[in-house]
Amino acid sequence: MPCPPGRSSGASCRHGGHCLRRTTATASGLFHDRPSLVGQWLQLAGQLDCTVVKLPNVKLPGIGRRKADAEANQRQIEAAELESAGVGKGRPTPKRRDAEGRRAGPPPPPPTTRKEAYRRMRETQASGRKNTRAAAAMGVEAALPRRDQGPARRLVRNIVDSRRNIGSVFLLIAALVLVGYFIPDSRVRSYTVLLWMAFFVAIVVDSVFLGRKIKKTVAERLPDAVESNRALIWYGVTRAT
Repeated sequence: MPCPPGRSSGASCRHGGHCLRRTTATASGLFHDRPSLVGQWLQLAGQLDCTVVKLPNVKLPGIGRRKADAEANQRQIEAAELESAGVGKGRPTPKRRDAEGRRAGPPPPPPTTRKEAYRRMRETQASGRKNTRAAAAMGVEAALPRRDQGPARRLVRNIVDSRRNIGSVFLLIAALVLVGYFIPDSRVRSYTVLLWMAFFVAIVVDSVFLGRKIKKTVAERLPDAVESNRALIWYGVTRAT
């Protein structure tokens, strides 16, 4: 029978455009005395026409992976840029075209390697942290940590920063006490212990006065404050020390 175009078989030969079947007589003669699986296979192959084996579509590993990694890295960089710009909870997420429109100049080319993508991400995060610290130093509410947000907390910070606190000299007193412990004179050590105890008593007294001032000021200026006086006083004492 005619062989279909483009099809061939290793078990058949081509002669005059026709596929010749292998006869089973040869296989029967060869394996007449000692029948085996090979002889049976040859007999079965002689009865089959030319066949074509079609391999399934298999996606080779590694093809398209570099492009997918580059796109994923680009999305991570864009997310880091949006995060550094101050996008967070309670604020609508800007659209992608708006975020890209705020960029100065053309967008940078996508990173070609994973190492370069990590380097760009670290640079973007460092720049975002720097901008956040600058905004926090200027008193921007959105740039402050959650524990420092709120009008009551802002009032407590103003109270603490407007007075002289004994806790601000803690490092100096601690250094003097540490030096006094290494002096072999017993009188110096005794004075060092007394200084250390007096300093702690002074911190306690100063914290009491600070707490009373915070309670009074908050009651006058923010009578509808949601937070309790105990939480605000503790916040002010920890900031003062």
